[in-house]
Amino acid sequence: MLNNTEQRPIILASTSPRRKELIASLHLAFEVIPSHADEHTPSDWTPEQTVQELAMRKALAVYRGLEGNRQEAIIVGSDTIVVLDNEILGKPVDAADAERMLSRLQGREHRVFTGVACIDAGTGHSVVHYRQTNVTMKELSEAKIRAYVQTGEPSDKAGSYAIQGIGASLIDHIEGCYFNVVGLPLSLLSDMLEGFGVYVLPGQ
Repeated sequence: MLNNTEQRPIILASTSPRRKELIASLHLAFEVIPSHADEHTPSDWTPEQTVQELAMRKALAVYRGLEGNRQEAIIVGSDTIVVLDNEILGKPVDAADAERMLSRLQGREHRVFTGVACIDAGTGHSVVHYRQTNVTMKELSEAKIRAYVQTGEPSDKAGSYAIQGIGASLIDHIEGCYFNVVGLPLSLLSDMLEGFGVYVLPGQ
């Protein structure tokens, strides 16, 4: 059992280095266990439904595969999508696909949704929520888009850009949570963790 001064450990069900860095910034004890969950979803699902379902799938995949004495742990799953004209823009398949995606996004507003799921490894109790951020990209020339794609940064990013990297230079403004666009809305996560007795600020 944990004593009153200890926090429950976190298991991050993700291989994303960005999510790992973000959760580390909260100074909570955590470990990473990849989920390998199926990420296929019906085409008629809403963005809100999609990210919440995928976040829960990732957390459940880790929960069901847990071994040993980890009943005190809280499992966190998360999923982020970029939506333009009600179409989900995933990760580009190649450089040409990244250029096409950025050509569509440039000069326009799009939406970024991130779902967050938490599961109590001891009881199986779970909660899931999401955040939305509106992002407006600058008008970009073909040369600038090509130069950005050539940096290699878009290759594994939903929407083909990274707001926390060189891609920040492409963004005009955002409305909502910045960390949501990176991949893990920390304000939402901290609120959810409080429901499981985990506090970012101790002594509450």
